[in-house]
Amino acid sequence: MNLIHRWICRSARWRRKLEEQVLPWVLSDVELGPDVLEVGPGPGLTTDLLRPRVERLTAIEIDRRLAESLAARLRGSPIKVIRGDATALPFGSARFSGAVSFTMLHHVPSPALQDQLLREVRRVLKPGGVFAGVDSLQRLSMRLFHVHDTLVPVDPRTFGARLEAAGFEEVLVETNATVFRFRARCPKNRSSS
Repeated sequence: MNLIHRWICRSARWRRKLEEQVLPWVLSDVELGPDVLEVGPGPGLTTDLLRPRVERLTAIEIDRRLAESLAARLRGSPIKVIRGDATALPFGSARFSGAVSFTMLHHVPSPALQDQLLREVRRVLKPGGVFAGVDSLQRLSMRLFHVHDTLVPVDPRTFGARLEAAGFEEVLVETNATVFRFRARCPKNRSSS
């Protein structure tokens, strides 16, 4: 992330928006279960907001500085922070009861790697586990916000089919004026997928 992006993603204003608008919308009627994976927490504002909602939380972050900073800040808490690549998750299959990602998919450098991330999340979910999240819609302000930063927008019109191709079912994708939310379930009978 560029410096402006890092600053905004740590701001009190962004935290309020996450707490009051984004997380309630994304997680309404979603049961994540007791052992949740957060993909790409960045500076960890969403991690902080997830803490009281789940029993166990593991956050995986590819950016070394962000992962180290978040791990240091959460040292002594029950949250585990791993520095790693979500396109090659360092976890066994069927490990987590649920998974989330908040405004990070567009930072994955190609559609092929985004699809690999979706397959990996599905692999590490237990049968019936839910993957829920949100990402930004392509707009001029989003492009300006990402100058000198990775930006590979995700098209909500095709994202449902991409989730299904990764092996998810019960896919839902909904948009509002600035973002889209999604949720999808790992098949309860993994042998049928």
